[in-house]
Amino acid sequence: MNQLQSMRVFVKVADLGSFVRAAGALDLSTAVVTRHVADLEARLGTRLLNRTTRRLSLTESGTTYLERVRHILDDLEGVEQMVVARNHEPVGTLRIVAPVVFGLHSLAPVVQSYAERYPEVMPDVTLADRHVDLVEEGFDVGIMVARQMRSASIVTRRLTTGYMTVCATPAYLEQHGTPVRPEDLLKHPCLSRPAEQGGDEKVFTGPQGEVRVRPTNAIAANNTEMLRQFALLGMGVAILPSYLIGRDLASGRLVPLLGDYRLPQIEITIAYPSRLHLPAKVRTFIDHLVAHFQRTDEHARDPRARMPRRAVAGSPVYADDLPVSALPGEATRPTLPVSRARIVVSSSL
Repeated sequence: MNQLQSMRVFVKVADLGSFVRAAGALDLSTAVVTRHVADLEARLGTRLLNRTTRRLSLTESGTTYLERVRHILDDLEGVEQMVVARNHEPVGTLRIVAPVVFGLHSLAPVVQSYAERYPEVMPDVTLADRHVDLVEEGFDVGIMVARQMRSASIVTRRLTTGYMTVCATPAYLEQHGTPVRPEDLLKHPCLSRPAEQGGDEKVFTGPQGEVRVRPTNAIAANNTEMLRQFALLGMGVAILPSYLIGRDLASGRLVPLLGDYRLPQIEITIAYPSRLHLPAKVRTFIDHLVAHFQRTDEHARDPRARMPRRAVAGSPVYADDLPVSALPGEATRPTLPVSRARIVVSSSL
């Protein structure tokens, strides 16, 4: 028989001093209650109860066993209550993994506001530009760009959409001219990822359909923040994600180019191991993250779509009309106490 159930039955018999009364309290037959106790005694090789026609009494072994069993059952109940509470109340360590650049430029304000709202949760953020196995590595939630963490064992939910933007500084364009068609990029030094990381052929969609070009890299880097720095230094034309350069476009430090052409969108997705029995800390963080991006709409549109035109260095420059607090590209400095957050960066920078 089930040993744990037999222990519960034994405690009830000892408390009530009767097999019959214990059976009634547990909604079991007297025969089943008697069998549970007999099974325990057989397992232990000792008698736990003295039985007479008038009453039951504990043996010396029974008294010792009852005391220990009460502690075991109390501890078990406490563990169960703790687990149930964790499933209903956001508590504990929340392990989050995200790409390095997206994490640095877009995730910090979300983690800050979440930690302020749920102080019993400690965010543990890892930034990594590699394939991540959420289950194997013990992460609760992952942010992925494109197909960074595709797996049949995880659940994904679309978070937002990013856009790749061709851009350069006004000074560079004034000195070298402004490309207006994808083919013009062949005349300019380009700043891009290495070929094996998608930095080779570019596919644009324009008024006449699809255009494919293979720009010549002046400098290649495996980190888009580095490419942004090169672009700001005027070293060439860069192709960068909207979540990285929103503030640069708004301030005019960078100028968006090829306004009649679009590059493929970037799907940014939130991933987690399972829909079943999600801990409250995971469920609330997912809801908080989705609500944040719906509210600020940082990436859900082409950054050029609502930018009024103004002239800079003889070429069109677009200024974003969003408030500064809603702009991507330069995350708000978090105010989390150092002891409440842990951030790990793993990247080839």
